[in-house]
Amino acid sequence: MRVVVVGCGYVGIALAEQLDARGHAVTGVRRSDSGLDAVAAVGPEVEAVRADATDPASLDALPDADAVVFAASSGGRGADAAREVYVDGLANVVDEYGSRSSRPDRLVYTSSTGVYGDHDGGWVDEETPVEPTTEKTRVLAEAERIATERATDAGIDGTVVRFTGLYGPDRYRLDRYVEGPVTAGYLNMVHRDDAAGSIRHLLEADRARDRVVLVVDDEPVEKHAFADWLADACGVPRPEKLSKDERIAAGDLSAAAERRIRTSKRCSNELLRELGYEFVHPTFRSGYRDAVRAYRARTA
Repeated sequence: MRVVVVGCGYVGIALAEQLDARGHAVTGVRRSDSGLDAVAAVGPEVEAVRADATDPASLDALPDADAVVFAASSGGRGADAAREVYVDGLANVVDEYGSRSSRPDRLVYTSSTGVYGDHDGGWVDEETPVEPTTEKTRVLAEAERIATERATDAGIDGTVVRFTGLYGPDRYRLDRYVEGPVTAGYLNMVHRDDAAGSIRHLLEADRARDRVVLVVDDEPVEKHAFADWLADACGVPRPEKLSKDERIAAGDLSAAAERRIRTSKRCSNELLRELGYEFVHPTFRSGYRDAVRAYRARTA
């Protein structure tokens, strides 16, 4: 299988590694020299191609493919930047491949569970209506429609994978929890290797065409419980804890930060499990093992 990963960054590199190890032909697409170097470092069989999804003229550099994964990032910037990448950039890629005589069979777009909005700690799954509450999450919902409706019009089967909070190498944010204070709420997480692995599985097993799949581990966890577990595992005192009202009452939060604190849900991976994916890290207990070991070695 020939796979092109547009925006071959944090998850994309891990996906390229997994696909390459299993004998697939992989092209990682980045727009910067450092990004191209990161792709090339995966291995000699992985092709690095310079292109920018927001620049249609650059996309003729993309090779033909059996499957395209759109995993580009807006770099944590605001709604305008998100629209440029996720809506305009994704549309450019779909249009580029849709115009070719040899079209890819599939497109996978990496979205976010932020499109669900607030569910007061209740469970959500693929059947839960999308209710984005910010301009940025409304952009993500619009991009999902491009990945399905526009892709279908172009003759490409689209799949949307909605990631929960990504963690893993360079993104454990361990000090944030062991030092505190920690505000109440639920954590829905997935290790980077499982985020990449879920895409690999859906492509290899030919599952979830024209569907949305929620990608999250087996155990959404309350932040206070997670912080206590992490402190115990690291051998440090448990951190200070705050209720949501206590944290908001401090009065130093932006409107966006306050909205994030008030937003709460638990995400189900029942469909992903039904589709046959087996997790490398089913829960945070496995996923944080290396981070805990490194922390203890550093503070010994």
